[in-house]
Amino acid sequence: MSQFANEYDLVDGLQMHSENPEHFHIPHRLMKKYLGVGQFVELRIDSPRFSTHPDAPEACNCPVCNGEATKPIIGHPFPLTLINIEPDPVPSRGWGEDFWVEVVERDGNRLKGRVDNRLHETKLHEIEFNSVIDFQMDHVLAIHPIHREALVLSMNADEVKEFSIWLGTLRGDDA
Repeated sequence: MSQFANEYDLVDGLQMHSENPEHFHIPHRLMKKYLGVGQFVELRIDSPRFSTHPDAPEACNCPVCNGEATKPIIGHPFPLTLINIEPDPVPSRGWGEDFWVEVVERDGNRLKGRVDNRLHETKLHEIEFNSVIDFQMDHVLAIHPIHREALVLSMNADEVKEFSIWLGTLRGDDA
């Protein structure tokens, strides 16, 4: 696993989902099963060393999961490879940060990915655009929508059925 400066580490999406399942969704295990080289996934880096900025509220609304957060998270909506949008300047505050990586290698649940965003907190965690980092499948918070159809088409009939039942539970279907 990659080591990051200032006690930054990748957030375990599986753990976050188990702690807040109604607001924090992660990709189904079958989507992760077929995830491969060249596909984009979203990760989050954060550090317990930093807390909210002194002028930040005690708790705020997280735009990612629509739940209450004790610390803001900076997000990047797209990988730069897909849409090259320069990020707005944000003062460094030690916040967590969601970002996109392109998978460059996979060995079971262990992956390597090329960072595909210019991160705001680089001077704190030292992750730069185009850095290659190691991560595990549990760190994957999202799979970019451009890959979802290909991943579903990779599934066999029983897997598609299981996946569609799971999707129905997200929508509240009685399936």
